[in-house]
Parts: sequence; structure tokens; C-alpha cells
Amino acid sequence: MTIALERIRTLSQQSGRSTPAPSHIPNPSPHRPPSQTVEDLRRLLRVRAPARIAHAAAHVDRTLPGDEIAPGLRLIETVLPCDPLPKTLCGVFDRRDTHIPTDNVLFFDTETTGLAGGTGTRAFMIGIAQWRSTGPHIGLHLRQWLMTTLSAERDLLTAFAETLSSDTILTSYNGKSYDAPLLATRFRLARMHNPLAGLDHIDLLYPTRRRYKGRWDNCRLATIERQVLGVVREDDLPGSEAPAAWLSYLRGGSARNLCRVADHNRQDLASLGGLLVHHAMIDRG
Repeated sequence: MTIALERIRTLSQQSGRSTPAPSHIPNPSPHRPPSQTVEDLRRLLRVRAPARIAHAAAHVDRTLPGDEIAPGLRLIETVLPCDPLPKTLCGVFDRRDTHIPTDNVLFFDTETTGLAGGTGTRAFMIGIAQWRSTGPHIGLHLRQWLMTTLSAERDLLTAFAETLSSDTILTSYNGKSYDAPLLATRFRLARMHNPLAGLDHIDLLYPTRRRYKGRWDNCRLATIERQVLGVVREDDLPGSEAPAAWLSYLRGGSARNLCRVADHNRQDLASLGGLLVHHAMIDRG
């Protein structure tokens, strides 16, 4: 027994640790509850308590306009009043020998995750507008589909495709070079038929450049609508900031900037309608 105790004492000394008697262990202070100790540690480590994180998240406004029509896909519908239109518009501005049936015109515009295009770029919002002279939507009927989850892309593409028919006349601003090819890529990656293929397409950028190039600094839609249509946007979110607004929402952020993206898209569609009529009326003489 003596040898064993001596051996334990030797090992303890070699490790540099002492073995105090149980009576020497101090009792926790009765004036310092464990919860206070945890708070002190969080303060030292600068870590917020989970309750505070939840409280902060509860005050983030995540409200989006429209109705959810499929998991992660919202539909925003708007009807803008407009003056009565003729059944057809002069197509000379687009170098056409025939007139343009107004009932067949479908304006479209996308909001995407990047401006460079390519297979990694998605359209998280597709907006369309159509003139309606009868039925419940007299005026310019706008529909905007907004993805709030990545898994809703197929439903987004399906909803857009269902609005197209063989006599649809697509109308856009730089859509031949950007929006249409991007959507064609997304349809292909989703293994879906591309409904835009073969459809008539009026790209208003080209007649606008022919008519106004050199008159102002550029021919961006925001410039043309201000100078030609007299449209001045208020609190407009630039298109270059749309990807960040959508990604921020997906990560739990506020919906404020994403709502501004929807407003920007809606104004783009309305301006397309005004610009098409503007060109047609000038050439009609």
C-alpha cells in the first residue's frame, strides 16, 4: 500500500498537477446563477443568444405581392388603363409590309440572376403584358411570375409557355439578344420544348436605335421612356441590383428590394406598350 501511494504521488508531481483533498474544492457562489455565467461567456465571445436572433428575424418584412400558385412560385396580376387601340398597328417601323394585330402582341421581360447570360444564369421573374379590349381585363393586362425557391423553375417556365400560341407576336427590348436566348437555354436544361422557337418577334431596341441613336447619351429603355414617353421613375431599383435583391430574399432577408424589382419589371412592360404605339403612330403619318 505504501509503495502504491508513493507511486501516485510521484506521477502527480511529474505531470505538474496537484491532487487537493475534496475539502479544498470551492463551492460555486450562491450569488452567481449558471444563466448569468452563460451570458458572460456570450458577451466575451460576442455571440448573440438564439432568442435574440429569432427576435431580429421576426422583424424582417418578407411579404411579397401576388398569390402563390405553385410551391415557390407567385403570380402578380395588374391591369393598367390605356386608351382604346385600333385592331392593327402600322408595322413600317419594324420594316414590315403588313400591319400588326394588337390582340396578338405579347410584351415580355425577364429579371435574372446575372447580366452576362450563359447556362448558369436563371430567370427568377418573367413578366408579360397583353392588350385586352374585352372581358374582365380591359386595358393592359400584366402578369408576373416570381420564383421564391430554385425548385420552382419548371413551374415558372410552364406558366409562361401556356400564355403563348402560334400566332403570338413577341415584343421586347433587346429580347432577341438576351431574354429569348436565355429562356431557350432554361427550357433546354429543363428538358422542355422551347415555345419561343419560330414565333414572330419584334425587338423594339432596333427601330429605336435607327430613329434616336445619337440624339441622347444612349438608347437604354430608361432613357428612351424618359425622353420619348415622359416617364420618370421614382425609387426605381436598377436592373443590375435585381440579382442581389433576389438572392438576399432567398437567404432570409427582407422582401423590400425584391418588391422594387417587381415594380421595375412592371414599368418595363408598360413602357414597351407605349413605345410600340409611339413608333407605329409616327410611321402611320
